[in-house]
Amino acid sequence: MSLNELDHIDRHILNALQNNARISNVELARMVGLSPSPCLRRVKALEESGAIQRYVTLLDQGAVGFPVSVFVNVTLERQVETALEQFEAAIKKRPEVVECYLMTGDADYLLRVVTSDLANYERFLVDHLTRIPGVSSIKSSFSLKQVSYRTALPLK
Repeated sequence: MSLNELDHIDRHILNALQNNARISNVELARMVGLSPSPCLRRVKALEESGAIQRYVTLLDQGAVGFPVSVFVNVTLERQVETALEQFEAAIKKRPEVVECYLMTGDADYLLRVVTSDLANYERFLVDHLTRIPGVSSIKSSFSLKQVSYRTALPLK
């Protein structure tokens, strides 16, 4: 479902759920100006269409023991399909990699890695990332401070 296919009520529902996924259907219906049954039908339709993928709880990274964020640029020796698939399969197995993007430009991949400290990042780097076949270079940048972080998409 594309943004153009969403009417104003769907957008209102999605905005409300992005801000509070635990909102009750009754409260959501009140917020968007529907009765509970049609509101629930719309939410179910948004789930079935894939517009709503899943519901999650966002944790404070530092409060749960992962204060270090590292942005890692990874370049592969060759950008062939098998090398990309092998790298992506290996990365998906690593819980400390919370985001991974195939990129254009200087690096092939951009990763966001979270760890409890620099020693754990070094272990991840030495024991895992450098051992993935086809990796030719790795450049790490350490986050000093998170200035802005949003999970809500700008649907307005």
